[in-house]
Amino acid sequence: MPLFDHLAEFRRRLTIVVVSVIAAALVVYFATPTLIDIMLDPVKAVLPEGSQLTVLTVLGGFSIRFKVSLFFGMIMCTPVILWQVLGFFLPALTEKERRWVTPTLAAMVALFFLGMVFCYLVIQKAAFGWLIEQITEFATATVNAEDYLSIMMLLEVGFGIAFQLPLIIFYLSILHVVPYRTFRGQWRYVYVVLLVVCGVVTPDASPITMILMYAVMLSLYEISLAVARRVIVMRDGKEALYWTREQYAERELEKA
Repeated sequence: MPLFDHLAEFRRRLTIVVVSVIAAALVVYFATPTLIDIMLDPVKAVLPEGSQLTVLTVLGGFSIRFKVSLFFGMIMCTPVILWQVLGFFLPALTEKERRWVTPTLAAMVALFFLGMVFCYLVIQKAAFGWLIEQITEFATATVNAEDYLSIMMLLEVGFGIAFQLPLIIFYLSILHVVPYRTFRGQWRYVYVVLLVVCGVVTPDASPITMILMYAVMLSLYEISLAVARRVIVMRDGKEALYWTREQYAERELEKA
């Protein structure tokens, strides 16, 4: 399509996403007190005894409820958002590549929610426990609602995105964009890069969060490589583990 047709298609899909998120957020807004209580449940045990959430500004209550409703609206619309993103690129794919779209969408949604659940059940309490310990050694912690909830939402989104790593590694490997042997041979560099990424993206600057995220990402990296290896060997044989992108393209042309 011409450039302006692409822009029109992009605008159409973006409009669908924005309208869907706003509609979901408006519905969720009235349930935000309950949702906030659910969000705080993992960290209640590590909060100072007898503490309650504090709002420091007149508009703070509305601002917090709006952010929380928008956050949950985006979560509810995650399948819609991902489908619109994939749908935008769908015309550029071949018939064979399009068969991967539905499984990819399902995997992306499942991994995103799995990352958020893992963060909620494991990360939140450990991260906030360490952070509060740093305060209580010399001061009294005031539970600022906006501060707490903002960090919680960032952690949830961060782990949801981090759990997309297996999908990225899997496709880069089986399509030989990055040969499997490169991932396996350069593992030391990959480990260092993942450590740097974890240090940069964790929003609370907590070493506990960084270490836990690093451990998770290393595990996901190794699992995704193991699955990619199995798929490559079953599809093309062990010699395909050493193919470059050019060799893979030549083989596909021969099959066609």
